[in-house]
Amino acid sequence: MLSPADFAQRRTDLIQQMAPNSVAILSAAPERLRNSNTEYAYRQDSYFWYLTGFPEPEAVAVLVADGGRGRFILFCRDRDKTMEIWNGVRAGQEGAKRDYGAEEAYSIQEIDERLPKLLENRGRIYANLGASAAFDQQLMGWVNQVRAKVRQGINAPTAFTQLTSLLDEMRLIKSEAEIATMRESASIAAQAHVRGMQTVKPGMWEYQLEAEYLHEFMRHGARFPAYNTIVGGGSNACILHYVENNQVLQEGDLVLVDAGCEWQHYASDITRTYPVNGRFTAPQQALYEVVLAAQLAAIDAMQLGQPYYSGHEAALRVLTQGLCDLGLLNGDVNELIETRAYADFYMHGTGHWLGIDVHDVGSYRQSGEGRALKKGMVFTVEPGLYVAADNTRVDEKWRGIGIRIEDNVVMTDNGPEVITADVPKSVAEITALMAERK
Repeated sequence: MLSPADFAQRRTDLIQQMAPNSVAILSAAPERLRNSNTEYAYRQDSYFWYLTGFPEPEAVAVLVADGGRGRFILFCRDRDKTMEIWNGVRAGQEGAKRDYGAEEAYSIQEIDERLPKLLENRGRIYANLGASAAFDQQLMGWVNQVRAKVRQGINAPTAFTQLTSLLDEMRLIKSEAEIATMRESASIAAQAHVRGMQTVKPGMWEYQLEAEYLHEFMRHGARFPAYNTIVGGGSNACILHYVENNQVLQEGDLVLVDAGCEWQHYASDITRTYPVNGRFTAPQQALYEVVLAAQLAAIDAMQLGQPYYSGHEAALRVLTQGLCDLGLLNGDVNELIETRAYADFYMHGTGHWLGIDVHDVGSYRQSGEGRALKKGMVFTVEPGLYVAADNTRVDEKWRGIGIRIEDNVVMTDNGPEVITADVPKSVAEITALMAERK
């Protein structure tokens, strides 16, 4: 779990990258209505939380770079006994300083009065422009208040910089504290996948299997999934973002489960594909072995200093060769890759950055090239094969089989480390675990 010192260090690191005499301004995520007068469970904006750890809505953080380590100012809700009876205790201004490291804290009701003064005679503003039209409008209102004082010898900021250009690079490289948190998130999700393999059976509904995962998440304190859980039985596995989860799992089918949790704001993201009855058919196993070989090749290719896309290229070669070996494709492997002939069976990338967001921030290319892998990067590796049920160009035995295998990987001094290895993924391991079911 991250400490207040971790958040303070992030703010210091950001301020050191900011231009002298500048300010950074971030807004907390708004509350969202689910229906009538009930809200969705609140989840703080990822950038705001990254710099502050502050969990409440109706807040604005200001970082001032004016020499030294700068200042952290937080505008937040007042303590309110009546509202706290209904909705829970608020930090208030004292809590903002005591628990979240703000040097100064003011009521959010005072922001229109106080914030323009913080912008006076500043040269540059850093903000997440475009993330919220309402906040952009509010920000320009504050700037215009300062511009109105030009005859008093007060200047308004003249330069605007996208704050995400700095924060995305910071977030891409995880600290030891972040990696420790992600290991715990991965461990919880891994236990959920093991539970799923131990409980699935023919006749179960997809949503009943989903419930087993959510139960395991919550049992360990991860109250929310990191994304909508995918439980695709049979040909539903060929729908990449299938989340209806409302069909019966059939005897003889595979089920693809893509499920991860969010623990202490950090995501895990694991996919396993396994037989509903605990036994792979010959065609299922043949395709599965190709996907597993592709995943292992991708992980092995993603070494320190290698381009990020080396994993995808390694997976593509194994998948394409496997499709040829099984008769689903015909031709020269290099030419099939060049012409993207594999795309009927594999139509997505082989992974993504992982962190506070399940598809975490950070560019995948630098100067037009795949960026070099560095210690502290965390990513998924998730090749797959999907044979549509209506694909009449292949033998019927392959149709309706969808397979994806996904793990979470941390780049260490010794290369890639799979932190979700507690979930079985070889055919022998899966069938052995499932054979133990009661």
